[in-house]
Amino acid sequence: MKLQCTILAILAATLFALPSWADDLDDIRLGESLANRNCAWCHGPAGKGFSTAPRLAGQRSQYIRTQIESFKTHTRDNPKSQAYMWAASAITPSEMARYVAAYYSSLSSEPASDGDAEQVTRGRAIYTDGIEQANVPACIACHGPNAEGTGEIPRLGGLSHRYLSRKLVQWGEGYHAAAAAPMPGVASKLSTNDIELLSSYLSFVK
Repeated sequence: MKLQCTILAILAATLFALPSWADDLDDIRLGESLANRNCAWCHGPAGKGFSTAPRLAGQRSQYIRTQIESFKTHTRDNPKSQAYMWAASAITPSEMARYVAAYYSSLSSEPASDGDAEQVTRGRAIYTDGIEQANVPACIACHGPNAEGTGEIPRLGGLSHRYLSRKLVQWGEGYHAAAAAPMPGVASKLSTNDIELLSSYLSFVK
């Protein structure tokens, strides 16, 4: 971790000396270089994710940038965020975050497919229809028909079952309480079984 932060500090100090890039392709190339030297430690080659961190390949650019800011302000406050991302984000300038986000969002999203395949149908029903008796709205309304997200709303399709279920549990435990509605309230209404079904389904979405 100390070595990672040292590398980030060096890059942060030199980033502002780089010229302004004229087009998105240059942003992506620079973002790839920065991501490979810094983010791949935890998020894996090409952002495919490891057990310690989610896959970022195909994630929404604005969402990535927003999350980096939330790490800086400590509003994303779950234990792993505190242990890994608070220090890293503190020395990550917004311009560097923009390049990295542009790179990851340009990559193809491949599903983790690590959930229970037998629960996909029931999980899809929660995603598309919500749970009326629990006053849980349909996820599709915000995250899109293929869980692709938009703007600051994240892509959920294809994320690891383990990651998604852990995040939903943490919402219900009170982490990220400062986040925008409706997620804190929605997640707190999901049962353990609901979370298992929904996370399994989303892990297979392409």
